[in-house]
Order: sequence, then structure tokens, then C-alpha cells
Amino acid sequence: MTRAPLAGVGRLVRRTLWDPAPRDHHETAAALRRRQRVAGVTVLVGVVVLGVSLRIRPGNPWFYAATLVLAVVWTVGAFASGPLHLGRTWRGREPGPRPVLVPLVYGALLSVVFLAGALAIRQVPALDHQVGHVLDHVDQGSLLLLAVLTALNGLAEELFFRGALYAATPRLPVTVTSTVYVVVTLATGNAMLALAAVLLGILVGLERRATGGIQAPIITHVVWSLTMLLALPVIV
Repeated sequence: MTRAPLAGVGRLVRRTLWDPAPRDHHETAAALRRRQRVAGVTVLVGVVVLGVSLRIRPGNPWFYAATLVLAVVWTVGAFASGPLHLGRTWRGREPGPRPVLVPLVYGALLSVVFLAGALAIRQVPALDHQVGHVLDHVDQGSLLLLAVLTALNGLAEELFFRGALYAATPRLPVTVTSTVYVVVTLATGNAMLALAAVLLGILVGLERRATGGIQAPIITHVVWSLTMLLALPVIV
């Protein structure tokens, strides 16, 4: 009796995370080179802005400005690189609706994993300190404004990393975009944020490959980010 539901879940996971979309968008060689140049410049600018933003002292109004600038950098770089596509769910080679519910579930499940990990991290002072450093901005800032900026940055990051950069990577795009995402996050100097980038980057990269677009990664990223912002301070 239990095998059928489990088999159904397995097929769903395989279809929404593992099996590549049967059709993706291809570009001319010239368009690909242009996208790669734009993506490279955007990464360099984004690293600088990100490093600056998380080194601003908690409570400083310039933190909000820097965070907004970072979202603008990713967004402008994404759209300047070329066309972006939302993607679809797939049943074999048949296109289905835009992905909504499954990405929501993946974002929630990833949040549970991180919240459970946060309880364990509390026992390791060095790691707990790095988590606390990020949460200082929550304790000394406007929660509403931070929530808006968090959602905007989650959206902007997926527009660029799983949109522009993914499309600019003809080989091993999940591996490459996840790696670049982690390297960029290392600009914060925070090991816990880099670890989060590893897990999140792989998950949304697989969603991008399975759907052929950015809608699923955006939903998962924003759900995860907002959950971390609102729930993590309660645990830590």
C-alpha cells in the first residue's frame, strides 16, 4: 500500500530535479559570447558590492542601500546578457504548466534542513558566531525592509545565476553556476553563508535544468531566504 505513493514521489523528484528539460533555448555563437562577456563583468561587480554590503556595520542605513544596489547589479546583468525564460514542468517531452507548488515545497524542505542544522551549529562557537554576525542586521534593523530586500535579492540572484550565467555556460551548467555562486558568496568572508550557497545553488541549479527556466529557482530561493530571515533568529 505504501509503495505506490513512494513511487509517485520518486517520479516527481526525478522529473522536477533530475531529468533535464527535453527542450531548452539555444543561441548563436555570437549571442553566447556576448552573454558570457556580460556575465563575467556582472560577476566581478557583484563580488565587490556584496563584499562591501556585508561589511557595513549592523544598523547602518547604508547597508540597505548597498543591498539594493546588489540586487540591481544582478538584475541589470541578467537582462543585459540576453533573453531569459521562465521554464515549465514536463511529463516526458510534453510541456506542462509553469512550476509553482513543487518549488514552494522544495524551498520549505530546504528551510527545515537549515533550521535543524542551526540547532546543531549552536554547539560550535566559531560557526555560531558567524551565523550571529549575519543576524545582527536583523536585530538592529527594520525587519520589514530586510524582508523586502531579501526577497528582491533572492529574485535577482536567480535571474542572474540560473538565468544569464546558466545560459552562458554550454557545458556542466549546474556545476559551474553552483561553483561561481559559492565563490561569489565567499566575498562576504562568512563560511556559513558559503555553505548555504553550496546547498541552495545545487538545488536551484537542478530545478533550472529540469524546467528549462528560472521560475522554479526563483520561488525556491525566495521561500528559503524569507524563512531563514524570519525563523532563524528565533532558533539562534
